[in-house]
Amino acid sequence: MSDPAAPDIELAAVEVLREVLAHQRRLRDGGCAGRVCLRCVRQHLDTVRSAMESGRRIDFVLPAFPTKSPNPAKVLGPLPDLAEELALRFLDGLCERITAVYPPGAAILLCSDGRVFNDLLGVSDEDVTGYVRGIDRMIKRIGATHLEQFTLDDVYSGAGHVDMRAMLSSGYAPTVEELREEVRAGGAPLAMYRGITRFMLEDLSGPGYTGTRSALQRHCRKLAYGVIQRSKAWGDLLGQLFPAAVRLSIHPQPCATDKIGILLADTPDVWLTPWHSVAVETGGRYTLMKRAEAEEAGAALAYRAGRPSHYVLEPAAAGTVPVPAPAHREPWNRACA
Repeated sequence: MSDPAAPDIELAAVEVLREVLAHQRRLRDGGCAGRVCLRCVRQHLDTVRSAMESGRRIDFVLPAFPTKSPNPAKVLGPLPDLAEELALRFLDGLCERITAVYPPGAAILLCSDGRVFNDLLGVSDEDVTGYVRGIDRMIKRIGATHLEQFTLDDVYSGAGHVDMRAMLSSGYAPTVEELREEVRAGGAPLAMYRGITRFMLEDLSGPGYTGTRSALQRHCRKLAYGVIQRSKAWGDLLGQLFPAAVRLSIHPQPCATDKIGILLADTPDVWLTPWHSVAVETGGRYTLMKRAEAEEAGAALAYRAGRPSHYVLEPAAAGTVPVPAPAHREPWNRACA
């Protein structure tokens, strides 16, 4: 005899994935169709259904919130600000909506990858530590009960930071030659390589750089392989440590793969993240912009607790700024409480 509860679990699992995929960060020409891609639903349905059948909470793993960009033309400084706060509120709210569908609820493990590759970005380990602690304080302050943080320090407790990165790479990283083959084949690996190279170029072209643009481009192409190499190592380690979790990514993903790309903010650039930008409020809505672009548009700097927090752009000036259509429910389309 069939289990009478089975149809309810199936429908609830689909609804949970619909909540997540409504905020999907898609790779251009990646194959996804419709507001919620049904092929992506099927890809992750077994994982969600398995959690529901056992009555446990649904766990998500998200490598994200690494460290602020070192380029002051993009961010306000090394510590998290309103851009991160709004993203954390969004993620916690997403789990709240999942809990309304499935009472045991959901949690997102924020697997900070700052310690994984900060040396390649020219960011100190002290700045990474400060950022991680800032995120912890922010999670507590806003009462985000569905979010937890996990870092490389939790894996190799007591080891030095250089040794942590070496152990991760030696145990899990693919070779650069393997990555070059993937990039040469095109598709998602090529898009990832280009996106990370662009970010590296932006991050390292701050006022402290005195070389030529072409030399920096060559350097960033090489560094991009290192970032991808270690990111893959971190992802493989997390897959081993949390095999029953749904995998999320802040990068656009192809259709029906083992990760779901998720948008953390309203932004006209699907690659832009809170740690590469600032929050800009206009007319009760928030978007992400690079700091220099916000200031060029005439936005005014706003403070919280004596620290720079975000920018405010008057609606009259916002007409010249590309403000994206709403991609999220609260809190991105209203003033943050």
